[in-house]
Amino acid sequence: MNQPAAQPVDPEDVRNLALAVLREDRFPLLATIDEQTPRLRPVSPVQTTEFTVWVANLKSYHKTVEIQANPNVELCYVSPAHDQVRITGTARVETDQHMLQDIWDHNPLLQHYLGSLDNPELIIYRIEPSQIRFMREWALDYHDVELESPDGEAM
Repeated sequence: MNQPAAQPVDPEDVRNLALAVLREDRFPLLATIDEQTPRLRPVSPVQTTEFTVWVANLKSYHKTVEIQANPNVELCYVSPAHDQVRITGTARVETDQHMLQDIWDHNPLLQHYLGSLDNPELIIYRIEPSQIRFMREWALDYHDVELESPDGEAM
């Protein structure tokens, strides 16, 4: 069987291609470290702004212990066309009340299952990217996506 040829990627398009993958994959995989063992599971982001991703969690889940011990995580998004985006970053507990309220107001499933934003089991992680990589299916090489500072400037 012949290997399909990868479509070329214009460096000017990498950011938009990567954002398109994030929009297409509703259940990215989240990688954490459990002592010395990697753990991987699908998650359902509750908010995404560019490449910053918020993930809801319950404090009783083992993922909470893993992230407390080592907040370095990676999200892997895969499009239906098998393009992928990897967001390496740090998971931090979201404390901004306006952001938490916005997330709550726009997520009926959280409301249904947890009843209240004040539910003591609820924890929202904000995954702040330190590296973003895009790969086109069959290309077998990654393209770095430039990070932007909070004021929108390239870092």
